Amino acid sequence: MSFEVLEAREASGAALRKLFYKYALNDDEGNWFIPAAKYVREFLRLDVSDEAVNLVASVADIGRTGRITLDEFLAVERIMRMPDAHFRLAFRMCDREGKGNISADDFMNVMKCTQAFKEVQFIKNCGWMQLHFGKNLQRRMRSDEFPQFIASVPREHIRQAFRSLNKNSADGSIDAIVYAETLSRLKGPAFTEYLRDNLVGAITTQTTRVSYSYFTALNALLHNIDLVKQIFTDIVDKLEEREITKDQFDKAAWRFSEAITPVQTTLLWRLLDYDNTGKISLKHFSLLIPSSTPSKETKAKAKEEDSSISLTQQLAVQVYRFSLSSLGGAGGAAAVYPIDLVKTRLQNQVTTIADEVLYKNSWDCFKKVLKFEGIRGLYRGLLPQMCGVAPEKAIKMTTNDFVRGVFTDKKTGDIPLYGEILAGGMGGTMQVMFTNPIEIVKIRLQVAGEVAGGRNLSAIQVCRELGFRGLYRGSYACLLRDAPFSAIYFPTYANLKKAWADPETGETSFSKILFAATISGAPAASSVTPADVIKTRLQVKPREGQAPYKGVIDCARRIYKEEGFSVFWKGAPARMFRSSPQFGVTLAIYETLQRLLPYGPAKQAAPVRAPKIGSYQPDDTYIDHIGGYRNTQRTFANLEQKLGMWFPKSGDVSVKQVDEVSGYKILKTEGR
Repeated sequence: MSFEVLEAREASGAALRKLFYKYALNDDEGNWFIPAAKYVREFLRLDVSDEAVNLVASVADIGRTGRITLDEFLAVERIMRMPDAHFRLAFRMCDREGKGNISADDFMNVMKCTQAFKEVQFIKNCGWMQLHFGKNLQRRMRSDEFPQFIASVPREHIRQAFRSLNKNSADGSIDAIVYAETLSRLKGPAFTEYLRDNLVGAITTQTTRVSYSYFTALNALLHNIDLVKQIFTDIVDKLEEREITKDQFDKAAWRFSEAITPVQTTLLWRLLDYDNTGKISLKHFSLLIPSSTPSKETKAKAKEEDSSISLTQQLAVQVYRFSLSSLGGAGGAAAVYPIDLVKTRLQNQVTTIADEVLYKNSWDCFKKVLKFEGIRGLYRGLLPQMCGVAPEKAIKMTTNDFVRGVFTDKKTGDIPLYGEILAGGMGGTMQVMFTNPIEIVKIRLQVAGEVAGGRNLSAIQVCRELGFRGLYRGSYACLLRDAPFSAIYFPTYANLKKAWADPETGETSFSKILFAATISGAPAASSVTPADVIKTRLQVKPREGQAPYKGVIDCARRIYKEEGFSVFWKGAPARMFRSSPQFGVTLAIYETLQRLLPYGPAKQAAPVRAPKIGSYQPDDTYIDHIGGYRNTQRTFANLEQKLGMWFPKSGDVSVKQVDEVSGYKILKTEGR
């Protein structure tokens, strides 16, 4: 099996250099490099033995120094964007001296390190090798010839294996069990568990012996399985049937490609038609295609990495985030507080008594406050507001992140829209316990300047006057405002930030964060203005002669009856102009501080795309694989399954200080 190469966008030079220095070390002479083992295991995320790690790293390490420089790092990224990347990387492994051509010894020195050549002997001085390298194997092969040569190596290896097994056979056939074991050793990762369990039964319907034709036919079938699957898919789409017969497939395969022979088709049906219905469906092909599901060991390793942060570190992460969100919230609140004061005074203004209408509009209110109360009047009530911002923002953002994590798909990193809405709503709900007392004190102070003698009112006096229960007056209206606001705001912001992020690095610039956070507040703030008006009326101290509101419903009914429907939207422009920039500044400060003051465990705990570890995966979603490196897993899967270049995994062989076969120095690596 093979995987098609992704259409990988070219990564920016700045992004690639930043990525290089993330993994690089600096020696005493000031040279930056990535050690070979670190490049292969930590960056490429490939599981290979100590014996093979430097050989795999040689796709970049042209000088065979055990170090990957920035130029070499960038060169491999460019190669990975090419459709023939697996051929080019295979040649770089063989071209030890960097001459652009290789000898038979160069080829054999690399292939001897592969698991297939370790399992089944490959004869170097054979007629086939002489065809490519000359009678005495002295000819050197150019890079433009190499792809045709290396692609035929697995077939020659199969032929040599069969010849060694049938030396004593009179009819040239071999035992079916020996056949299955040999093919399993040669194909390695391309040989699925289903094949191991069912191959012998599928080919011994009439005899227990296997001829060379059947031996090579199954190898060709597995080699061309993508082509076979494509033919099958085209037939299903054309006939609009989920299952097809062998005759239907034979007719289409003959027109599509002569590479699929009747013998291969017969083997395909013997293997997959286990119900003896004469038909197979597309789902059957998963039995012949190596699974992309991580092994138990891989899952355990990933789980161990996810839980590697200690309890102390987790607490430190929460303190870190709490502190940054507090600073961001305080900055956002201070930046827009004058607008909030104007909004509150307009919403508190009762329009049924003409002589009590102090302000014509938002601008008129702003000018009068500035004229009669000064700059300090615009910031009346700011202190309690800032004191409440820290727990409010911390609880809102923490709850939102936690609930988002519950609904986020652990494999893809995606979250459904209803999960985003519910997470935001829960965040808004949880913040009310802190928001309501702060809001009512702030509002009482903001409108105090309208009343004679009210300018000297303090927050402590307001708290004493209200009492504990009074601090939660209007909490239902506060809930009706904050829960829908957050349910609208956070999904809008998250999706805008994601849409405007750099497709390669996944990062969003400061200006885009500020813009996304700001415009997300407009629809959220305007849509919940009616609840905000009701909350303000409930929390403000009633004027002399004005009957207090009994609750949310009573307040809404009286406003509608006495002042009309339009009053519910009073202060909406001021609210939008206050909430939008406030959240813009808050989140911009928060995310900027995270970048300026990074904290390691916080980075590790942050939700990112889950890395794929171990076996080569068909979809490379590791967050550090950008540009051509997005094709890392696919390219090495093609090396492994198309060209037979699969290397021992970690723990398969003992560690050597020097690999005499390949000539590469083996770096010591820490135990895994």
